[in-house]
Amino acid sequence: MFPPPDSGAARWQADPLVLAVYRQGKPPEQTQREADYIADLLGLAAPAHLLDVPCGGGRLTVEMAARGCHVTGVDSEAALLDDVRAAAAARGLDERISVEQRDMRDLPWRAAFDGAYCFWESFGFFDDAGNLAFLSAVAAALKPGGRFVFDTHVAETMLPRLGQRPWEQVGDDLLVLEERDYDPAAAIMTRHLTIVGHGRTATLDVSTRLYTYRELVALLRSAGFAACEGYTWLSLVPFMMGAPRLLMVASRG
Repeated sequence: MFPPPDSGAARWQADPLVLAVYRQGKPPEQTQREADYIADLLGLAAPAHLLDVPCGGGRLTVEMAARGCHVTGVDSEAALLDDVRAAAAARGLDERISVEQRDMRDLPWRAAFDGAYCFWESFGFFDDAGNLAFLSAVAAALKPGGRFVFDTHVAETMLPRLGQRPWEQVGDDLLVLEERDYDPAAAIMTRHLTIVGHGRTATLDVSTRLYTYRELVALLRSAGFAACEGYTWLSLVPFMMGAPRLLMVASRG
């Protein structure tokens, strides 16, 4: 729904309402389901070393660590990384979790991780060069053959719903309205978000480079990934028109 704070695609401020959406955006059962899916698609078992980028408040970081993995979380927002540390300490997972505050395109590791993932639609918030830089950094951080799993929208999932104005309830006390514009010349989707709750309203504009499925596969190959498989989100059904969102699995060459 929202860009990572380090994306530069939206005017990010650590607004309390925006942070509240990050912190309350997914219920525990959704986190469990996504963690199951990530584990299955990565094909890894504990004590695998995983990269979560951007990790946000660490809901998946902590869940994957609770399953025996060692997880490194990367995010640029200090408040969210504090949440990761607090959750890790509360569950006794400090030794399995490390966090780093940095831009998601700036990943210094080389062939260090067995797998990586990027969830909650956190891909595509840079220009083409920036998106390629991010994917290249992830590929370089993976061991040969390591898999990268990420969920995203592509033109085939978003354009059919362009005129919709959905409201989404987040947690018990937040509502988010999403309105969308599309610039076909630049292939940029802008989502105008209005967050209502806690007695006030906040707005955020989120701009995304909206790739077609074919363009995204080409970008992944340019970044150093050798094999790419697309699925309908949270299933093993091959991706096709009409899917609500794309789940991409790419293997480093």
